[in-house]
Amino acid sequence: MCRWTPTVAHLYPEPALGTITTAAFAGRVLPLPSAASICLACFTLLLVTAGTATGACPPGLGHEPLQVLASGINCSWTLERHTRSYNHLEGDVRLRRLYSANKFFLCIDKTGKVDGTRRKNYADSLMEIRSVSVGVVAIKSVSTGLYLAMSKKGTLFGSVKYNPSCKFKERIEENGYNTYASLRWKHGGRQMFVSLNGRGKPRRGHKARRRHPSTHFLPMLPS
Repeated sequence: MCRWTPTVAHLYPEPALGTITTAAFAGRVLPLPSAASICLACFTLLLVTAGTATGACPPGLGHEPLQVLASGINCSWTLERHTRSYNHLEGDVRLRRLYSANKFFLCIDKTGKVDGTRRKNYADSLMEIRSVSVGVVAIKSVSTGLYLAMSKKGTLFGSVKYNPSCKFKERIEENGYNTYASLRWKHGGRQMFVSLNGRGKPRRGHKARRRHPSTHFLPMLPS
């Protein structure tokens, strides 16, 4: 319950000069505003001063309390921060070439062999990176149609069918490169990463570490 003391100037319009004198109000008790008016004023003030508000309001009205009140629509607000939306983590599909810090492009040939190549426009290196959940992606070769997968032993291979072994946790590292760790498999409690060594050959996941350059990939737009 809030206490609101209106001023006379707000409740009573200023009279025209010469029509009403101060004596006309002598001995009279000014009427107080109704309880409904006070509550409406307090509610409006609360919404205006509450800062950023979010709620289930119709599109187009935004989150302006006065605008909603004027339209007569019943909306509810919660005093929370807006949830940021990251489109690259919410079900989109990206065509990229994964370029490693060791200067190799990740590729999957038609036999399911995972390898690295120096050839920039090599067909087998063009990947479809699809977000399957927040921060988790599936990587598929566009030319061969095979999914990048990791076995329980940390071996990379191309899978014909999409399965839990094809899910990788995508993380942007401080140097701007991405790392891809198997969502399904771990080795001794440690994450196993997609990795290409200095000769462009895939390393076993349990031998790779997040800090190793061999696990760092830059998703490059196809040219």
